[in-house]
Amino acid sequence: MERLREVLERNREEYVKYLSELIAIDTQDLGHGIAGGREKEGQEYLIRLLEEIGADQIERDPMTEETIAASMEKFGEGNPGHDYKDRFNVYAVFNGQKSRSLMFNGHMDTMPPGDVSLWNVPPHAPGIADGRLYGLGAADMKGGLMASVMAVKLLKDAGIPLPVRVHICSVCDEEGGGNGSIQAVMRGKRADGVVVCEPTSGELILAHMGFVFMKVRVTGKSNHSGAKWLGVSAIEKAIKIIERLNELEHGWLLAYKHPLLPAPNLNVGTIHGGSAGSTVAGDCEFEMCIHYIPGPMSHNQVAAEITDEIRRFAESDLWLRDHMPEISIYQSGGPFEMERGPFVDSFEKAFEKAVGKPVVIKGSPAGCDSRLWRNMAGCPTIQYGPGNLEQCHSVNEYIPIEDYLKAIHIYAQLILEWGKEDRTDD
Repeated sequence: MERLREVLERNREEYVKYLSELIAIDTQDLGHGIAGGREKEGQEYLIRLLEEIGADQIERDPMTEETIAASMEKFGEGNPGHDYKDRFNVYAVFNGQKSRSLMFNGHMDTMPPGDVSLWNVPPHAPGIADGRLYGLGAADMKGGLMASVMAVKLLKDAGIPLPVRVHICSVCDEEGGGNGSIQAVMRGKRADGVVVCEPTSGELILAHMGFVFMKVRVTGKSNHSGAKWLGVSAIEKAIKIIERLNELEHGWLLAYKHPLLPAPNLNVGTIHGGSAGSTVAGDCEFEMCIHYIPGPMSHNQVAAEITDEIRRFAESDLWLRDHMPEISIYQSGGPFEMERGPFVDSFEKAFEKAVGKPVVIKGSPAGCDSRLWRNMAGCPTIQYGPGNLEQCHSVNEYIPIEDYLKAIHIYAQLILEWGKEDRTDD
C-alpha cells in the first residue's frame, strides 16, 4: 500500500528515535538470568510508549519460579533457579475490527556487553554511522520488538484501522533460556498467529534447532609434576572424553538431515582445570552446547546419547570407572518447525507487497522462543525480524536502519493481510 510507504518515510526519524531510546536503556541479563536481569526500566519505557500509541490493554506480569517449575513438569521446558527481582513481562492489546488475532513476540533483555573497551561507541550510547544504528541489543532484539510496536503506530499514523486484534508480548529472561515466553504461554497468552521478531537477515525462518547445554566434571589425582606417573591428570582424561564426543558428533552428521537446517553439532565452549603448570591436574570441567534438529532427534535422546557415551568410555578406563565424571544439564530448549499454511501464506504476501520480491524461507541454527509458541502454545508461528544473526552477542552490535524500517512496513502489511478474511487457525 503506497500510503504506508509515504507515512513511513515521513516519520522515519521519529521511529528510529524510539529505537535509539530503548537501546540506551541497560536491560541486560546477568549470568544468563541466574543472577537476575535489568529489564525493568526498558519495560517501563515500553509501557509508556504503548500508552501513548493507545493500547486498549496493558498488563505487567511479574516472573515467578513456580510458573517455570510448572512448565518443566508439564512441557519439559524451563530453566530453574533464576533471580526474578523486579523482572516482569509486558502484554499489550490493540483491539481490531475482527476477532482474529496476531501476536508479535520479542524479548527486552540483552546479553552483557563483554569488554566495553572493544566497543567503538559505549554499548548504551547508541550512534548512527554508515546507515547503521549501533548499540547493545540493536539487533538482538530491540530492533524487532520496536518494529512491531511501530507497525501498529504506522497504521494509526496512516489513518488505517486495525483489521485484527494485535498483541505485543515483551518478555524478559529470553537470554536465560526463554523463561519469559514460557511464563507468557503458561499464563494462557495465545493468538491466531505469532511472529517472533528475532533478527533473521531478511529471511523467513520456519525451523530452528533445539539446544542442550551440558557440563562435565572430571576428577583426577593431583601431585607434583616431577612424579607425574603417581598422579592422574583430569585434563588428559577430559580431552579423551571430548575426543569420544567428537566421534559421536560425526555419527550424527552422517545419520541426521533436515531440509532447512544444518546437521546437528556439539561444541565444547569452555574448559577449566588444574591449578599450576607444576601440578598434575586434580580436576577439570568443560561445558558444551549441543544443537539438534527437529523430528528424528529429541532432548531426551541427545542427553541420553551424550551421557551413555561418556559412561561407556569411563567404564573402559581404570581410573574413571571408580571416579565417574559428573554430568549435568544447565540450560536447554526444544527445536521448532512450522509447516506451510494460511499464516505463512499471509506473511509471504505481506513481504512481497512491502519489499517487491518473494521472501526466502530458511531454518536457523540458533534456538529462540519460536519453539515455545509453536510447541507449547500450539500457535501458528513464524520467525522474522530486522538485523542479522551475526550481530547477536557481538561487539559493536548494530542494525541497518533500512532493515528496521522495512520490518515496520512488513509487519504493518502483515496485520492488514491477516485481517483480509476470517480464516480458522492453521
